[in-house]
Amino acid sequence: MAEIVYPPVIAAARTLFRALDIRFHMEGTENVPRSGGAVLVSNHISYLDFIFAGFAAHPAGRLVRFMAKQDVFEHRISGPLMRGMHHIPVDRGAGAGSYATALRMLKAGEVVGVFAEATISRSFTVKEIKNGAIRMAQATNVPVIPLALWGSQRFWTKGRPRKLLQRHIPLTVLVGEPMYPKRGDDVTKHVTDLHERLSGLVDRAQRTYPEIPPGVWWQPAHLGGTAPTPEEAAALDAAEAAARAQKD
Repeated sequence: MAEIVYPPVIAAARTLFRALDIRFHMEGTENVPRSGGAVLVSNHISYLDFIFAGFAAHPAGRLVRFMAKQDVFEHRISGPLMRGMHHIPVDRGAGAGSYATALRMLKAGEVVGVFAEATISRSFTVKEIKNGAIRMAQATNVPVIPLALWGSQRFWTKGRPRKLLQRHIPLTVLVGEPMYPKRGDDVTKHVTDLHERLSGLVDRAQRTYPEIPPGVWWQPAHLGGTAPTPEEAAALDAAEAAARAQKD
């Protein structure tokens, strides 16, 4: 694929990272393969996660093609950029097309990025995850690479105002060891394993983060923050889904 858009976007992002003095702590980037297909699976805590998760693949010289909801591709600004970077639009009402596109890209040796929770976690813990990442890896015989982000929620997350130009924010990116699900394996077991790996990476990122002030909105409740508990977050998500369905 011709890469006209992606490299300039990366260069602009890196310039912005330096200008804002975003303090990256990255571990495990060597787990991203330097060639061949792979499914990169990240937790989801911010509208900007695809930027930072994609950054984890740069040391390996890889460009990640993220699966993202169709709305992002229809926006007048983000749409052309997303299409130019060859990301994959997902129509939640008809996901077969995006799944087929992802399989085609994986077979062609691309890294496909997936947010397996499907939506942003308001509790900042790992929600129930979908099995699509495992099924794609099984179908194409590629590894699944778990990845944890922490700090991106401070810039822009669900239910909070955007603060995109904050300076000196620490941002943690932890890349876990690859999983190798094979055809015929129990999908549910692999999904459970992936959830445990993601949860462990996220917990480590949270507990080793340079700033852990008590009572802040961007900390999970179990670590002394004021974010909704997983149960409260689930209720908020259900109310939002009901309101959206009523509008439709």
